[in-house]
Amino acid sequence: MQMTTEEFKQMQPIVMKRLQGAFEKDRLAHAFLFEGPAGSGIKEVTHFFVKLLLCENPQQNVPCGTCRSCHLYNSGNHPNIVFIEPDGQNIKIDQIRELIYSMNKTGLNTGRKIYVIQEADRMNNASANALLKFLEEPEFNVTAILQTERLNAIMSTIRSRCQLVSFQPLSRPVLMEKLIAGGMTASMAATVSMLTQSEEEALALSTDEQFPQARKTVLKLVEVVSNNVHEALLMLQSDWLPLFKEKEDTERGLDMLLFAYRDIASVKAGLETARTYPDMEETWKQMALQRSFTVLSKQLQAILQAKQQLPRNMNRTLLMEQLMLNLREG
Repeated sequence: MQMTTEEFKQMQPIVMKRLQGAFEKDRLAHAFLFEGPAGSGIKEVTHFFVKLLLCENPQQNVPCGTCRSCHLYNSGNHPNIVFIEPDGQNIKIDQIRELIYSMNKTGLNTGRKIYVIQEADRMNNASANALLKFLEEPEFNVTAILQTERLNAIMSTIRSRCQLVSFQPLSRPVLMEKLIAGGMTASMAATVSMLTQSEEEALALSTDEQFPQARKTVLKLVEVVSNNVHEALLMLQSDWLPLFKEKEDTERGLDMLLFAYRDIASVKAGLETARTYPDMEETWKQMALQRSFTVLSKQLQAILQAKQQLPRNMNRTLLMEQLMLNLREG
């Protein structure tokens, strides 16, 4: 399913305004460097921009979608576009040489030529230097688009010859909307979108066999510790520790715990913010009635303190046991 122009603008408003503005004013760089985190829409916006540059009849800086060029691009058969991706671990010099040859070749197809180098940070020294020479002497009507999630891994001399376009992480509402549209439940989308801004990582979390159980355990612990700290301590041993074995797991678990108490605080304050656990709304309302803002503040501080101590505390069991006592005392 193709995204609409409005969806592109919602996903990356600044980037879209900049690219469409450059196209409208005919102030296009000969080379662009698209950089940003995974899931920020670099690939999707690249396809929109390439299609716009090749379109024979663009309307208000949007590809028409009906001309011969648009049809060729949609079918993956446009002769004036070349996509390069890593061959194994790296982008090799032979790939760049072949690319340069195809860009210099004079054929039947007139008009702009475009090449897109995906994961451009994976070029080795030889291929990067070969590309650099080509960038230093740009061909007329040839546009380069380099994509990367690791800007610092791109050779500085290549960066300096490209117009940098930075993609921001997806906003939480946009990410949630995409996840739900893809079939994820609203409650799961609300939770994973608090843990990552990457659609790819969010999908991986939701399909991880252990994550739904981890979510359930966190929510159960919140309820248990408010009623019986001894039961909470037992639950640490039986449920929490088997799921949150490594330091990274514990850090995520503490984040999930923190977000639960933030939900309760938001409910108590009457804020209409998007909850991390919308399926717990009624429970949070009951718990909010039983706590003062002072108690909630102390509980949030206790979790934050545990997060700060985690990197230097090798005994995570003791750390969590102390946290349970602190949460109970409030």
